[in-house]
Amino acid sequence: MKKTVDFDAIVIGAGFSGLYMLHKLRNDGFSVRVFEAGTDVGGTWYWNRYPGARCDIESIFYCYSFSEKITNNWTWSSRFAEQPEILSYINYVADELDLRKDIVFNKRVQSAHYDEQINLWRITLDDQSVVTAHYFITGVGQLSSANVPKMKGLENYKGEWYHTGTWPKHEVSFEGKKVGVIGTGSTGVQVIPTIAPKVKELYVFQRTPQYSTPAQNRPLPPEYVAETKAKAHELKMLRTQTPMGIDLMPGERSTLEVTKEERLRDFEYTWQKGAHSFVNTYYDIIFDPEANQHASEFIKSKIHEIVKDPEMAKELTPDYYYGARRPILDTNYFETFNRENVNLVNVKKDQIQQITEKGIQTSNQHYDLDMIIFATGYDGITGPLFKIDIRGKGGVSLKEKWENGANVRTYLGLATAGFPNMFMIVGPESATLGNFVAAIEQHVEWISDFVHYARTQVIDIIEANEKDEIQYSKTCKEIADQTLFTKVDSWFTGSNVEGKPKPKGFLIYLAGFHEFFKVSNEIAANGYQGFKLEKSADLVG
Repeated sequence: MKKTVDFDAIVIGAGFSGLYMLHKLRNDGFSVRVFEAGTDVGGTWYWNRYPGARCDIESIFYCYSFSEKITNNWTWSSRFAEQPEILSYINYVADELDLRKDIVFNKRVQSAHYDEQINLWRITLDDQSVVTAHYFITGVGQLSSANVPKMKGLENYKGEWYHTGTWPKHEVSFEGKKVGVIGTGSTGVQVIPTIAPKVKELYVFQRTPQYSTPAQNRPLPPEYVAETKAKAHELKMLRTQTPMGIDLMPGERSTLEVTKEERLRDFEYTWQKGAHSFVNTYYDIIFDPEANQHASEFIKSKIHEIVKDPEMAKELTPDYYYGARRPILDTNYFETFNRENVNLVNVKKDQIQQITEKGIQTSNQHYDLDMIIFATGYDGITGPLFKIDIRGKGGVSLKEKWENGANVRTYLGLATAGFPNMFMIVGPESATLGNFVAAIEQHVEWISDFVHYARTQVIDIIEANEKDEIQYSKTCKEIADQTLFTKVDSWFTGSNVEGKPKPKGFLIYLAGFHEFFKVSNEIAANGYQGFKLEKSADLVG
């Protein structure tokens, strides 16, 4: 059977993943089209324009490393870049590499169905047009599906309301307004200190208190910038040789082998150092409950030291393992609760019953609000993929195969059995606990190398073996079960999304970037072991 195909590859998303995937495949001579729901490039950093949005990975690492020219021509202003600066960087890269000519904006992919008769993917867009491709590659990220809680009465609310993940482009005024923020995860921790000085009254509706350590952000001195550019190659190597893809290794000692005085001194040092230093003070903080307790108690003592009202400090104090949710960095988060115009509502004790025309009704009180901000996070990891009707062999959907997220299985987080010629950049069970851009670069390069190999070997069909993906998923779970990550509910396990089933395994490879890169590169070196590779005589291309 003869077949015609519109593109060699179709990529979804024009963020860090999609842009680099486009650049790599295009340079290798493949025809590529990227579809992006937004009006421009940026991905996560296009949508997340909320006040205070900032990366928690240091700027010198949270950027591409594949181009010496781009590295030399771009200068970051601060240790942790704000959203506008990151978005400017992504736009700069798109311009420098002339990527927009192969991107279609304002186009949302509704479905992607694999036609096994002719080995093509049929992609249907929101205008019902259909395009075909040999390879289907998702670059939708893990945190791009905003989680707006199903709250009774929201449709009746007369004030302004926003979700941090879909913040409007226009300027939002806070002056003289009573504002409620629902949620104190990473986004809430950034929003709250930023808007508190601007609003008349701020009401923080907290379900789960957070462990948060200081980012210790600061402007980057010119001499430091020059030094990092001079050792760009060395910094690039650190991405593949460290657990988080940054210049940080876990401490060499156990929390339990030092004296109390040494421990307090070390914790104070990493607290002041900032970034993700604190969770790495000792190697066993995220593995050993007793070790974790020492780290947790130190942060709790800091909360009570910073927050002047003892009762409020108590409400802000967590009671679970530190670091088992993604560690949060902040700038003056706890200090914000010393402001007279900031109020804390514990929604575990005083539950939100409904949204009214004028605000929020809890079990005990009504709060008149001019604006409500949902900092309720995302339907993470699987959510962005489930928003698209993806169907593989036999018409089986990805959502069906993965039992709505309860039984996710992948091979390296990059592919999944039953879905030939489909790749996921930073998909479920890939190594993403750390520097996302480092993970993206490695995933994109691995996928592009595989596709190039398939072309040279005249291979038409690439599909993960089911037994190998089952074993890989089992390995992911076994590694995670050695840590405290599986002992706490978090967005990693989908517990922030009402009605979402808890996965049987843990959806991130926790052995670290360095181990993941080694494993995936060994698989490639062994002729892409774990994949079925088939040749097809009717490839037209």
